[in-house]
Amino acid sequence: MSAEAPTYLTALQNNIRTRPIPWDGAVRAGTVLEWQLTKIRAVDKVKKDVRKQAVESDLDGYRILFAGGANDGQPSVLQSAARRTDVVQYILVLLNDLLEAIPSLAKAILATAKKEDPYRNILPLLAHSNNADDPIPLLTATVLTTLLSNARDESKATLERALPALLSYLSTLAQQSTDAGLQDIGVLESSSLLYGRATRKQFWAQRSETVAPLIKILRTAAGVSTSGGEDTAAGLWRATGNGHNGSSASGGDAVTSRIGALLEGSIGGGVGLQLLYHVLLVLWQLSFDAADIGDDLNEEYDFVLLATQLLRLSPKEKTTRLLVATLLNLLSNNRATLLPTAVLARLPALLKNVAGRQHADPDLQDDLQQLRDLLDEYTATKTTFDEYVAEVNTGHLRWSPPHRSTVFWAENARRILDEDNGAIPRKLAEIMAKPWDNDKAVLAIACNDIGALVREVPEKRSTLEKLGLKTRVMQLMGEADEAVRWESLQALGGWLKYSFETK
Repeated sequence: MSAEAPTYLTALQNNIRTRPIPWDGAVRAGTVLEWQLTKIRAVDKVKKDVRKQAVESDLDGYRILFAGGANDGQPSVLQSAARRTDVVQYILVLLNDLLEAIPSLAKAILATAKKEDPYRNILPLLAHSNNADDPIPLLTATVLTTLLSNARDESKATLERALPALLSYLSTLAQQSTDAGLQDIGVLESSSLLYGRATRKQFWAQRSETVAPLIKILRTAAGVSTSGGEDTAAGLWRATGNGHNGSSASGGDAVTSRIGALLEGSIGGGVGLQLLYHVLLVLWQLSFDAADIGDDLNEEYDFVLLATQLLRLSPKEKTTRLLVATLLNLLSNNRATLLPTAVLARLPALLKNVAGRQHADPDLQDDLQQLRDLLDEYTATKTTFDEYVAEVNTGHLRWSPPHRSTVFWAENARRILDEDNGAIPRKLAEIMAKPWDNDKAVLAIACNDIGALVREVPEKRSTLEKLGLKTRVMQLMGEADEAVRWESLQALGGWLKYSFETK
């Protein structure tokens, strides 16, 4: 793996390495074959150079030792020792050590993938038992991760059989919110598997398993709802709103938050900084395919908002670097769809604050400047109308300047109704149809906007009524929230006024 192994895994492996295995007794019992023991002893508890020479001089022999030889009927030692869990554990640790020290062994094991299944004796161990304390599935996942990442294999056997099963298992580790050690192993090993476009594509194809738990960790770190949907969106937009009102990364609350995170070694929700870094590393790797996944990543997980809030709270330069690089990849490859959300999330102002910090990393400085230039270029050509449409299309409204501007509505109401065959009113109807239990301001703002459209273009009232907006406004007059009741009353008042005038 590319990063240092998590402490929990290292401790487990060290414990297994020190266990005495009665090899001669295992041979007498038929658990290990004589030829297998000969090869094991040639590499077990010997100097690194001796081990390396032994394996490299007999790559095919060690391939058969660990993967088996289907053509000549020779069994893998994992197959022979299947009933002795202590031996299986020891062999898995030994195999991982060899794979890490001798990359050519990984290529040798997978070299036969077109002719036979190199995973037939290893992959089943991922499902060795349902006992959470059984180390065999974890050790197997580590072996498979090292095997695939060192060989950088994209064979059919890997992409269609081994990788999907391995990703599913690692995702169960990433979901272990009560065990940060297992979470970190799951995330870090997932990162090691994203070595090529094909493996990243498979990771994304399984995103309900693979990406969802990572987003949940990020939401916890950002201090917003982890349930997804409306609650999460409301929390993220409130967070960006707070940043706009002076609680940005340079403000008192955020500074206190970052200092606290540095002292405690964690960020929001107790998420460890190392775990946060590894999760961000995976999202950064996925962003290499931003042109293919960027829109869905943002639509399904509100990622631009989430990354912006995390950037506001980022306590370390290494997390800031990954967030900025990921946002740059996403926004530069999805300008039309993601730049509007980034502007509404107050990213340009936040980047100014971030750029004002002292950063030692030249790559971070370059990415920051590119991201700022990209956003500056976008905002220089956008009108207030564009900003309003972008806000509506996010599916979440906030009291931005256009909503209360009589000039804005006088100049743009008709265009809002006619643009793209009425797409904007349809989106407003979609927004208003939700209950917004955790952010009633959205409903108040929507009523304000509907009232403005009726006031400025009264002859289009029937169009709005066909969308169910009049009925919804009337329903909202019974809301417990005072602001919603007031705005709905105002909107309905305009409707009634023009109805009476036309009689």
